[in-house]
Amino acid sequence: QRRTYSERNRSLAYYSLGTIILGLGLTYAAVPLYRAFCSATGFGGAPQIVGVGRFEPSRLVPQNPGANRIRVTFNADASDELPWSFKPSQEEINVIPGETALAFFTARNRSKRDIIGIATYNVAPDRIAPYFSKVECFCFEEQKLLAGEEVDLPVFFFIDNDFLEDPNVQDVRDVVLSYTFFAARRNKVTGQLEPDTDLEAYQVGKDL
Repeated sequence: QRRTYSERNRSLAYYSLGTIILGLGLTYAAVPLYRAFCSATGFGGAPQIVGVGRFEPSRLVPQNPGANRIRVTFNADASDELPWSFKPSQEEINVIPGETALAFFTARNRSKRDIIGIATYNVAPDRIAPYFSKVECFCFEEQKLLAGEEVDLPVFFFIDNDFLEDPNVQDVRDVVLSYTFFAARRNKVTGQLEPDTDLEAYQVGKDL
């Protein structure tokens, strides 16, 4: 009987330790998992990152050339802790669903030291996010600017043709694509660089 209790206690200890390790793992994986979820579904106003299927020729050609054009305006911000100037290079671009467009943002390091920044993004209104697809962008990528350096950052995007089939977005005529640059921090567990902010709060619009 004493051996049975000992085995039970050992099993309970292993179970508790496993639960703690799993919890820690999920905590540190939360940011990349949340980022991937938002990019894949458009949740919280996060534009979708294009997968292989969305590069099909039919997706990149307007199916209804007579459709109403949608005005896409651009917003750029840098966190208070990041001594960069950051702004869109154009005020707006007008597109129809299926039409690709190229926009640029300009970032300049105003400090006297090299700095690494990472940008997060959002699109408004939220309900268009599942149809706002980016073929190429600089979001969540390490951007190292030397002291005084200025760079142009491209965004290649389109609004998917499926937008035309959704009655919930037919009244959308104006879209705002926003980027915010943050100083990068290195995750002590994964070693990867990530924005020095609460990513989940940013994506769902709670704090920013």
